[in-house]
Amino acid sequence: MTVTFLIAPDFSPERFAGWHMLNTALQRRSGFHLHLVTPATAHEQSEFLAAGQADLVYANPFDAVDMIRTQGYVPFARPAQHYDEMVIATGIESGVGVVEDLRPGCRIAMTENRDVKLIGLRLLEPADLTESQIDWVPVDSYQAAARKAIKGEVEAAFFLADAYSSLTKLTRSHLRVLVESAIHDISHVLLAHPRMSGQLAPIEKAFLGIGQMPGDVELLDALGLVHGFEAMSQEQAEFMIDLMDTLMD
Repeated sequence: MTVTFLIAPDFSPERFAGWHMLNTALQRRSGFHLHLVTPATAHEQSEFLAAGQADLVYANPFDAVDMIRTQGYVPFARPAQHYDEMVIATGIESGVGVVEDLRPGCRIAMTENRDVKLIGLRLLEPADLTESQIDWVPVDSYQAAARKAIKGEVEAAFFLADAYSSLTKLTRSHLRVLVESAIHDISHVLLAHPRMSGQLAPIEKAFLGIGQMPGDVELLDALGLVHGFEAMSQEQAEFMIDLMDTLMD
């Protein structure tokens, strides 16, 4: 049986090999043939999901809320001790020293990650900025966001914290972190399509066992998920959904 495994398009390019290593390990341990799908953009992901082709999805928390609530996807695991935090940074020569220096009409670069935007708007509250007061500058990657901030084309940029830390040391030397979130309860989620309900057990076991065999340390290091995966119950998913609702209010 072939199982389609879709990965949210918000991981850093250097993690690409890690996802393929994970896919190979999961196939070997579950007995299923996994077809790895890595959309380049959130729009491409949405089209794939709308076509109903994804059996397993590694989803960002914002997308996970909708997939669980409206499409019936079942949460079964998440990265262990690995949360979705975000960073607001500016170019080192921008003159912006703190969040409060950002004014209505400021330009902020960001990718299509809605969860990053949601958290970022909360972090901007000390500046009394609302979404409509910001000139949003869309970019295709976090690297592009960094370039715009460094060149002074925007006053700030939003980053997934993992993506920011994976920028080169040289790039980060030209950026200043204004604020970083520390929520600790929001993470990406592994979801299964309802049609997988009778066949999920071997795959879930394979995911939760990553980290227990020779070579797994290198695999997890390549993924940037050094603690592997842990089980996630429906109740735990609902708690995260409630927290997301609070952030959106």
